Amino acid sequence: MQLWRVHPDGTGMERITDDDRVNWFPHPSPTGDGVLYVAYESGIEGHPRDKDVELRLLDLGDGSIRTLLPIFGGQGSINVPCWHPGGRRFAFVRYARP
Repeated sequence: MQLWRVHPDGTGMERITDDDRVNWFPHPSPTGDGVLYVAYESGIEGHPRDKDVELRLLDLGDGSIRTLLPIFGGQGSINVPCWHPGGRRFAFVRYARP
């Protein structure tokens, strides 16, 4: 699973991730310069919970991707709008290991 972006009218499809990870739950920053998302390890199917994942930030200006934090989570970690309105902070859920 990779992340794409597209214009509201359906034109201009552009793949914005291209790696061996399974990338889910893109959340564009309020400033429009980045996308926060969850990256699962290769081979995971769907978007399960209770997995080791990484929170990653894609810089839409230069295309660079930074791993911000490895967490135990997955489905539900950043499912809802999670950015602070100023775009400098975001919220996420880290699960407790069973």
